[in-house]
Amino acid sequence: MEGTKPSWDVFCRVVDNYGDAAVCWRLAQDLARDHGTVRLFIDKPVALQALRPEFDATLEAQTVVGVDVRRWDESTAWGVPADILVEGFGCGSPGTYLEVKANAKPGSLWIVLEYLSAESWVADRHGLPSPPPRLPLERYFYFPGFTKKSGGLLREAGYGVRALAFADDPRARERLWGRLGFDAPTGGQTVISVFAYENRAVAPIFDVWAEGDRPVVAAVPNGRVRPGVTEWLGEEGGTDGAVFRRGSLEVRYIPFQSQPDYDELLWACDWNFVRGEDSFVRAQWAARPFVWQPYPQDEGADDVKQDAFLALYAAPLASDEGLALRTLWRGWSGFDPQVLSQLGEVWRLLDSRRDRLERNAREWADRLEKLGDLATNLAEFCRKR
Repeated sequence: MEGTKPSWDVFCRVVDNYGDAAVCWRLAQDLARDHGTVRLFIDKPVALQALRPEFDATLEAQTVVGVDVRRWDESTAWGVPADILVEGFGCGSPGTYLEVKANAKPGSLWIVLEYLSAESWVADRHGLPSPPPRLPLERYFYFPGFTKKSGGLLREAGYGVRALAFADDPRARERLWGRLGFDAPTGGQTVISVFAYENRAVAPIFDVWAEGDRPVVAAVPNGRVRPGVTEWLGEEGGTDGAVFRRGSLEVRYIPFQSQPDYDELLWACDWNFVRGEDSFVRAQWAARPFVWQPYPQDEGADDVKQDAFLALYAAPLASDEGLALRTLWRGWSGFDPQVLSQLGEVWRLLDSRRDRLERNAREWADRLEKLGDLATNLAEFCRKR
């Protein structure tokens, strides 16, 4: 592959509704843009439709923004295998494909892209070889992450230019809210996006916002947390475009956002509540204070992941700020139900320190950018092998 750009086959099995698809789709786009030709095999292509509106989930194969997207099922025809296989999140690769690849391109690369984690063991396993039994392929584990001993995070070329253009345009926020069907919030309102899994902390934190002295606008995209918000409101339901008010809180129901549109929402908010992996990463690039709810896992693995990340992210903060942030995150994620009664106190402290939290968020994003983006780092890792 020296001197030429390789071909890539990315496999994605959708588990977390949009999360797995979102990450694999971003990776496929970044690789196709700068690092070769890409086929994306996905078992539930309908998950891409919300992320990229021009995608047609009824087609078996189509090309969207340079990526050859194929439905992955028992009848899939593999054709000529790519130089590099990327197995998204250890989703497993079909045996028939592996046999074709091993016969056609013995010695070629097989990358197992793992889930994102800040846990210390990631540094020891990142890039390790894992020779598959009975197949003449070179397999490696590849971990996204937050340090030099990882693959970094997904960040497409031109992201910074887009973010700066939005920040410098005095009418950008007005256009965003107009597209969503609302007037732009006033300068005196705290604007919060709420994209989350189901959790028991909806009522406590929404009570805090409704009973607070400062007016709050909560933008709730269509998704898994919305039924809990509707229950708190005591309404029969609510469709996109609906507005509800209680005390100091205005709740806006907005449509599920495509990936580019979701970035604009994150940029336009003072706080962002995010979930899983993809929105978690985009919130970090947005450089705003945020609250992360990890994907629920067995035996407390999600709790461990959150603590490991906070140990890095909150390290520069004052001790009371770091403790309050941890309390808010744990309460929102359901890791410590006993702290739900403390959410009002910790929210008031954190929102009063928003300038300091915003500075920490910007400095964190700057540090991450210096690690390089995941697609470029992965391409270089493969080129050396």
